[in-house]
Amino acid sequence: MKNPKNITHVVVDGHSLTLEDFVAVARYHATVEIAPSAIEAMKESRALAEKIANEGRVAYGITTGFGDFQKVAVPEEMSNQLSTNLILSHCTGTGEPYADEVVRGMLLLRANALCVGVSGVRPILVEMMAEMLNKGVTPVVPQKGSLGSSGDLAPLAHMSLPLLGKGLARYQGVEMSGGEAMAKAGIKTLETLVSKEGLGLTNGTCAMTSVGSLALYDTMCAAQLADIIGSMTFEGLTGLRNAFDPRIHEVRGQKGQMLVARNMAKLLEGSEILDNCQKDRVQDAYALRCIPQLHGAVRDALDYVSSIVANELNAVTDNPLMFLEDEAVISGGNFHGEPMAIPFDTLGIACSEIANASERRTERMVNAALSNGLTPFLTTKPGVNSGFMIVQYAAASMVSENKVLAHPASVDSIPSSANQEDIVSMGTTAARKAGWIVQNTLSVLADELLTACQAIDIRRQLNTHGQGITPLHEALYKHVREKVAFFEIDREIWPDIKAVEAMVRSGELLEIAHEILPDLE
Repeated sequence: MKNPKNITHVVVDGHSLTLEDFVAVARYHATVEIAPSAIEAMKESRALAEKIANEGRVAYGITTGFGDFQKVAVPEEMSNQLSTNLILSHCTGTGEPYADEVVRGMLLLRANALCVGVSGVRPILVEMMAEMLNKGVTPVVPQKGSLGSSGDLAPLAHMSLPLLGKGLARYQGVEMSGGEAMAKAGIKTLETLVSKEGLGLTNGTCAMTSVGSLALYDTMCAAQLADIIGSMTFEGLTGLRNAFDPRIHEVRGQKGQMLVARNMAKLLEGSEILDNCQKDRVQDAYALRCIPQLHGAVRDALDYVSSIVANELNAVTDNPLMFLEDEAVISGGNFHGEPMAIPFDTLGIACSEIANASERRTERMVNAALSNGLTPFLTTKPGVNSGFMIVQYAAASMVSENKVLAHPASVDSIPSSANQEDIVSMGTTAARKAGWIVQNTLSVLADELLTACQAIDIRRQLNTHGQGITPLHEALYKHVREKVAFFEIDREIWPDIKAVEAMVRSGELLEIAHEILPDLE
């Protein structure tokens, strides 16, 4: 997977956006350019929309109202007001606003979908959204209010308000009116939308896909970190390498399991401690022995989610759609979020399992009955010192919270729009929950890493199996110890946790790992 930090410019054409491109623009502020071919496609699509409006053909959202108001004809002279009113009436979101990276992702996805040229909007809308991304104007979009069907109506309406000089936006870190933000950035706003543009902006899965795509990328990183950090714990607990013999995994044939087994074999090569403990027992507990099966199942789930997201990043999800070859205007349901809701629920479940396994490994390190000779709670002076006792508590609390959050949203539904929209996806809720789960999981992994470094120190002090750990583990151990000292006497431990959490979230640990083991999967 290409590092999004290394992508500085993305050309948007409606067809070729990758997950790495998406993260580069949304999170790392890569610049955006609209492909000339997309501009031409939008011009042709817009000409068809104007022809339909001028001829007075019955076309949903162009010459009719929306939702259950599809039965209400709208005269040509009111069609522009119809589109503008859609934005004004649909900005009903509430709650805390999305992070800037989520809203930037929404702008990018909406622009990319319109670039395909079947939505009937003017190119100026997409050009304005690209300019907002490049100049740092980020609409303020509340998180709550989407059913994930008929698109993410409320979030996308809020996202669109600054195009009209309305709503709220952030510019240079300051929240202000949308009009003021656009003016300060030198972006001219529109007085009104024209026919079909209200639907073109608000019909679509861009909010759920933005939230879920960022959560997917972070979970993919968490899955790699789980192998790496889990292997450090494995070394601290003097685990048995035979569990990663490729013959075991080949006869089962599960792709993710075989991948993780290969990773673990690479990660554990060159360890003096492990070389000296392979006859200590016959087999390990599941939390160590079954890392390929546990982490591998997560990798398989991520492959499934990734394939769906790859399609949705370049999907057209508004309604109706217009096709030039026969001037057809077709009402369908591409706005429906169900194709994303189930994968994002799956993502949350898979990510929860990363945390489940991590916390169990942390428990084995702090529990003297399970740690193969480590000191109770990893303290050298027990009694007056509690050591890492409550680090495991904190991890356990987040694991339990994940179990609540992992309940699927996609199995729920509630009718809306006078029962015209009678079954909805709740896909945005699924994506948001997956985002919360991955943040908990990264914190649980940080707790495990901090604990594994303490376990390695104590294993070395005991000197029962030698001193040497693998080259990668040594590099990661030293990286942690630059910020966090060995925990001998109880001290405020939250700064240590915070420092390691920052390492986990920044991507720096993965960069170290791939530098030393470039073939790590």
